[in-house]
Amino acid sequence: MRKSTLTLVAGLAASGLVLAGCGDDDNGGGSADNGGSGDGGGADVQTIGDVDSASCDPAEGDAEIPDAEGTGDDATTLTIGVFTGWDENYVVAELTKVALEEQGYTVEFEELEAGPAYTGVADGDIDIVMDAWLPNTHASYVEQFGDDLEDTGCWFDEGFLTIAVNADSPAQSLADLAGEADAYGSRLVGIEPGAGLTTTTQNEVIPTYGLEDWEFPTSSSPAMLAELDSAMAAGEDIAVTLWHPHWAYAAYDIRDLEDPEGSLGDAERLYSLGRPGFHEEFPNAAQLIRNLYLSNEQLLEIEDLMVVQNNREDNAGAVAQWLEANPDFVANWRAGTLT
Repeated sequence: MRKSTLTLVAGLAASGLVLAGCGDDDNGGGSADNGGSGDGGGADVQTIGDVDSASCDPAEGDAEIPDAEGTGDDATTLTIGVFTGWDENYVVAELTKVALEEQGYTVEFEELEAGPAYTGVADGDIDIVMDAWLPNTHASYVEQFGDDLEDTGCWFDEGFLTIAVNADSPAQSLADLAGEADAYGSRLVGIEPGAGLTTTTQNEVIPTYGLEDWEFPTSSSPAMLAELDSAMAAGEDIAVTLWHPHWAYAAYDIRDLEDPEGSLGDAERLYSLGRPGFHEEFPNAAQLIRNLYLSNEQLLEIEDLMVVQNNREDNAGAVAQWLEANPDFVANWRAGTLT
């Protein structure tokens, strides 16, 4: 595990987690005539700005979609925006690519940081993002773009933002950090500057727990993971911004600091958000995405295959390996029976 993890983080830092893909799919229901039973023709479509994003149940509104066979001859391309460095986003993007290919779509990935990805969806340049953390982490993006983002449901409700440390380090709580500055070098390692976790840490965690004098470097998730790996290998104490679910909890002996003031917020839902007109143009795809549900165990199983075991060398292959071991998943997904 140690050798694999070291190879992984070196690759992540070098590659910047570039992920791209395209597929050959069936027509994918480009008109309301092919539409699924849930959102076909754009009926009752809501923007995320019009819903209570804290109250969604995963796969709420699930329904069987029509047989994907024979829906048409012309392939339709869909672009999924993937947030740079967010492993769960790569998992759902690859899973959705497989399922949409069976419906006849060509699927492309565009990897971006959160801000440009939200802008791309709101402007209609990207068809969907599938890793919107709500109601807190990405609240600023919903405030800015919410009226132009179609609600395509949530697929996970166990998302948590955290500050993690090596398990044998002295702090047990965020309230302990200021008094343990020497142990951690007065340094909290962040991820991308535009990430919601970064904003929450800057605006809530740091002032709440008196960490204004600490360094808070922000560059990228791969850079944070590389620092974590280096500190763990050297037996040094380290504090990093992290989140659940994440494969790092299986790869390293780390733990979360308690947050007695609740500065990192409560559990979040992970949403899919479509561009304007997404449901009307792609009712089958919209219903399929609404049907998606992954348990924490399933998500971490796929992350382990994709990231830890395969060093991100074959994301599609890792997902195919998991689907081979779970042969009913896509059929149940299409049938609306994952929950």
